[in-house]
Amino acid sequence: MKSPEEIIESTIAIGQYKVEKPFRAKAILGFIGGAMISLGYLLYVRIAASGLETFGAFSSILGACAFPIGLIIILMAGGELITGNMMAVSASFFAKKISLNDLLKNWLVITIFNLIGAFFVAYVFGHFLGLTASGIFKEEVIEVAHAKIAANPLQAFVSGIGCNWFVGLALWLNYGAKEASGKLLGIWFPVMTFVALGFQHSVANAFVIPAAIFENGATWLEFLENFSLVFAGNIIGGAIFVSLFYYIAFYHAHDNHD
Repeated sequence: MKSPEEIIESTIAIGQYKVEKPFRAKAILGFIGGAMISLGYLLYVRIAASGLETFGAFSSILGACAFPIGLIIILMAGGELITGNMMAVSASFFAKKISLNDLLKNWLVITIFNLIGAFFVAYVFGHFLGLTASGIFKEEVIEVAHAKIAANPLQAFVSGIGCNWFVGLALWLNYGAKEASGKLLGIWFPVMTFVALGFQHSVANAFVIPAAIFENGATWLEFLENFSLVFAGNIIGGAIFVSLFYYIAFYHAHDNHD
C-alpha cells in the first residue's frame, strides 16, 4: 500500500490525465461509466426484490454487496464516472496542475455521457428487456425511486455528500493499493457501505429514477430536482471531504519533508 503522501501525488497525476484525454475517449468512457454504475444498480434491484420474501429487509444488504461491481469495472477495466472525477480532477485543480475551466469542461462532458449511459441501461435493459418492467422488480425499482424522490432538498443534498465521501475514499484506496486484491477490497467496502446506508449517488439515481419513469412511477421533473441536489452534494463529498482535506493534510506535509 502506498503512503498517503504518495496517494495524493498519484491522485493529482490521474486527475490531470483525465483532463488531457481526447474528447472521443471521454465520451466513450463516460458512457461506459454511466452504464456500469447503472448495471450495478440493476443487479441491486434484482437481488433486493428476489430476496425480499426469504430474507426480508436483509435483502437490501445483499443488494448493496453486489452493487460495487459497477465501480470495480470502471476503475479496473476502464470508465469515467463524474463522482470519481469530482475527487480526482479536483486534486489536480487544488495542486494548480489544471485550470478551473479544465475542471468544469471535464465535469460537463463526463456528466453528459454518464447520463446517456444510465438512461440507456434504464430503457434498454430495464424497460425494453423487461428487467424492471413487471412484477416484483417493477415494484422494487419504483419503491427505490420514490425513496430517493421523497427526501427533502436538504436531505438529498446531505445524502449526496455522504455518498461521494465514500466513493472518493474508494478511489483513494484504489489508487493506493498495489495489488489487484487490495484494489478490489478498497473499492468494495466503501461502496457497499454508502449503498447500505442509503446515501444518494447522482448517476445511480439517473438510472433508478428514469427506470421508474419508464414504468410510469415517477416524473422527469422529480428526477431533475433530485439530480441537481444530489449532484451538488456529491461535489462537496468528493471535492471537499476527500480531495481538499487530503490535499491539505498530505500534499503540503509531503512538501515540508523535502
